[in-house]
Amino acid sequence: MPIIQSVERALKILDLFDEHKSELKITEISEMMGLHKSTVHSLLKTLQVHSYIDQNPEDGKYRLGLKLAERGNLVINNMDIRKTARKYLLDLSTKTGQTVHLGILDGREGVYIDKVEGEQSIIRYSRIGRRLPLHSTAIGKVLLAYQPLNETEILLKDYEFQYQTTSTIMNEVIFRKELEKVKQQGFAIDDQENEQGVRCAAVPIFNGKGQVLAAISISTLISRVDDEEMNQFVQLLKTSCIELSEQMRYVNE
Repeated sequence: MPIIQSVERALKILDLFDEHKSELKITEISEMMGLHKSTVHSLLKTLQVHSYIDQNPEDGKYRLGLKLAERGNLVINNMDIRKTARKYLLDLSTKTGQTVHLGILDGREGVYIDKVEGEQSIIRYSRIGRRLPLHSTAIGKVLLAYQPLNETEILLKDYEFQYQTTSTIMNEVIFRKELEKVKQQGFAIDDQENEQGVRCAAVPIFNGKGQVLAAISISTLISRVDDEEMNQFVQLLKTSCIELSEQMRYVNE
């Protein structure tokens, strides 16, 4: 089927916005898209009419509209894994006092689809819908480690190891060894590899066919949670994910 150019361009405009570029001028969008300002203006106005794009009345910059949040919530709320996992996230957060995330694989990135804030946690950088690098996050490592071999090869082909901190794995050979370690021990650790001072642990959730559906992670501050306590958190994660995998076995059959 042919690709409709105007639709593709509109979608690419939406993809320009992220956590670091929450608002953009029309000249910036024009440069990033390689399109004339008049063309970009027409696309923006169309998106704006349908509430997918909003415009800041103070400076005229464009930003994502509320319709995207509305549609995104519809998708997330209809995910069986999210509904079934919710009570486990709440339980883990209550027992550990830490922030707990549920993430899935989307292309070459992970995505948070649910989150419970911990009473003892001061980590606030995460949000539902945030995209995660596979090589520098515990959830990302778990989701990739348990893919079928052919899928792993596809995902790692020309993978860009972006620098996050001085602890980030930047080498494919080392990363492959890390994935093997994850499979052997049944969990992944991100030891200040994505955020300085933050250590996370993640465990996979499977369906009845043994396929990884998602992962749950616990995020901690190095200054507040020592190795012994982190090991306890990992065991709690494992227990929860085993129980959740058992439930998902019936949901997915």
